[in-house]
Amino acid sequence: MKIAFIGQKGIPAISGGVEKHVDDLGCELVKQGHEVYVYARRGYTDKNLKEHRGVQIINLPSIRTKHLDAISHTFLACLDAAIRRDFDIIHFHSIGPSSLLWIVKLLKPNTPVVATFHTQCYFHKKWGKFAKSSLKFGEIICCRFADRVITVSKTLKEYAKTRHGVEAVYLPNGVYLPKNPEADKIKEEWGLEKGSYFLVVSRLINHKGIHYAIKAFNRLDTDKKLVIVGDGFFTDDYVLELEDLARENKNIIFTGAQSGDMLSELFNNAYLFIQPSESEGLSIALLEAMSYGLPVLVSDIPENKEAIEGTALTFKDKDVDDLAEKLNMVLNSSYLSNGHGKLAKSRVQDEYNWINISSNLLKIYKDVLDEKEFKRKKQ
Repeated sequence: MKIAFIGQKGIPAISGGVEKHVDDLGCELVKQGHEVYVYARRGYTDKNLKEHRGVQIINLPSIRTKHLDAISHTFLACLDAAIRRDFDIIHFHSIGPSSLLWIVKLLKPNTPVVATFHTQCYFHKKWGKFAKSSLKFGEIICCRFADRVITVSKTLKEYAKTRHGVEAVYLPNGVYLPKNPEADKIKEEWGLEKGSYFLVVSRLINHKGIHYAIKAFNRLDTDKKLVIVGDGFFTDDYVLELEDLARENKNIIFTGAQSGDMLSELFNNAYLFIQPSESEGLSIALLEAMSYGLPVLVSDIPENKEAIEGTALTFKDKDVDDLAEKLNMVLNSSYLSNGHGKLAKSRVQDEYNWINISSNLLKIYKDVLDEKEFKRKKQ
């Protein structure tokens, strides 16, 4: 099967949950004998890189501004996929890029179009009114015109049914069970030792709630550090706000975006993972933390509660007082010795395994291909 992914910034994944999703999913599909092509933006993926982990990369330009980067690249990808290529499946990721899936359906009516609804992006505070309206339009196109809609959480599946009357297929994000490296590189780089820090891994974007974590941490009386891993994405003002909140606390460390061995060390040697987001689809960073057997503390939004399913602590969304109270509780109790990390790891292994997820996706592709063929023969 020849499969194209449209909508992600590119691969290899540097930052962003959608990019990580596409990177790992594409690799699994290749392992199962399929050809996978990922459309990448030149500002994200090296334009000279043509292949990554067996996945073919089609690198196209974009207009590198906050509002035009994704849509300009998606437009070119749609034209390329519909006019220059011959794919068996064209798979869109995220509701913004999905607003243009009609181009493929118009130019390539016999090619099935699948769309994954990752998150309700219009809740993200970086967008203005026009952008939010455009994203809501993309959601309508995604849910009502794709040949098959996929959601990464059961919460979104129910929303798609209630709001748009579509029977979406639940297919979550996944993770691999990791190795467990010692704190070698992170000790050399930032002086971090096992169990000496709280960890946040996220793009530095307002709706991710990192400011709540910093404000709560500033209230603690502890020698532990708060390590924030990630960088901004057209959010310079918010990054400056975070740096200002952390300015007086020498125990708050911004590492920038990390990947590979360095990120693995950061996960494996943390004391606690904090996920303070106001809005999510299904956080891959949270799933990765759970895969390390790392105890986690998350905001009580439905998507986070679905992911942990009773294996971790929660705090009230946007409530700095409650977050600080829970952090103090973790510091001054035996919570971390109660096996929550092991329970979370088992849940990830059972529910969010890439091998099973990719196999289920192939079944979706086969079903939609069969439906297209049946309709074509009836005409």
